[in-house]
Amino acid sequence: MRIAVCDDCMEDALSLKRFLGGYDVCVFPSAAGLLANIEKKNILFDLYILDIFMDEVLDGIELAKKLREKQEDAVICFVSTSNDFYREAYDLYAVQYLLKPVQEADLRKLLKRVAKNLAKGREKKISFQARGRVGSIPYGKVLYISSREHSVFISCTDGSVQEYKGKLSELAGQVCGDTFMRCHQSFIVNMHHVEGLYGTDLTVAGTQIPVSRRYFADVKRRYQEILFEEVD
Repeated sequence: MRIAVCDDCMEDALSLKRFLGGYDVCVFPSAAGLLANIEKKNILFDLYILDIFMDEVLDGIELAKKLREKQEDAVICFVSTSNDFYREAYDLYAVQYLLKPVQEADLRKLLKRVAKNLAKGREKKISFQARGRVGSIPYGKVLYISSREHSVFISCTDGSVQEYKGKLSELAGQVCGDTFMRCHQSFIVNMHHVEGLYGTDLTVAGTQIPVSRRYFADVKRRYQEILFEEVD
């Protein structure tokens, strides 16, 4: 688990880091420093522990809002000397609100809870960057992926379509395997959502997707494998 601790009181931050021994912990003395690190290295954290009162332009609440813009499913815990911000924490879907001085036992309970939720959510996800935001979509929610004019379109089970600038070939190298298969120069399909193979077309959620000669044999083989898996 990768954890970011953001607190302008270094004594408090280092105390948290000691309690978090054994985990990959990065300490940031300012909100700006944490945001700059994410922007520069494009590395997100599994848990953010944020002090609410920080003597700068961005306090913990505003920092959490910025993190939500970059990482919708960010797991955030607030620490504070006051319980006056429970409402704001609730509105930002904070996983926990701990009062200072933070007790090691309370922190261990938090880590156990977060680790359990992370284990549940370890389903593979397609990651992308659009309009400066890093996003991800679980494999199971993706019907198919298409490309057109230097843009990639991820069509999802809820009817939404996520668009971002990129190349389908780059994404194919990351996701293609047993679940996703390239079936055409412009299409990658989630084979578990295929409703039928008719001639040289796959049907996915009522949409006809062409299968080119180059990919047909492999696509047909995988489609038949999945049919037998479902019978078993």
